[in-house]
Amino acid sequence: MPEPDAEFPGGVDAPTARYKANERSTVVAYLLWFFLGWFGLHRFYLGRIVSGIFMLLLWAIGTGLAFILIGYLLLIPWALWWCLDAILIPGMVRAENNALVDRIEGRR
Repeated sequence: MPEPDAEFPGGVDAPTARYKANERSTVVAYLLWFFLGWFGLHRFYLGRIVSGIFMLLLWAIGTGLAFILIGYLLLIPWALWWCLDAILIPGMVRAENNALVDRIEGRR
């Protein structure tokens, strides 16, 4: 295992290499939001597991009950949440990357 202060090829130190290997991308988050946002996968990607599960359940139950029209009562708030996430994604990415820096530097 390399020393904590050891440099990797290209002159990159170990903490920077760990950050680059684990950082979250806004582009990837938006792609997940647009193509797989129905399932809340963008929230899983950004470390928001509980809200991702809740969004997935809201979508699944709403879709399952849509045939008797009750499901639309669940799909309307889900759709508003999905649209709001388009605005919130950059902040969520920034927060996740800041938390990653804190974990690497041992602050948390």
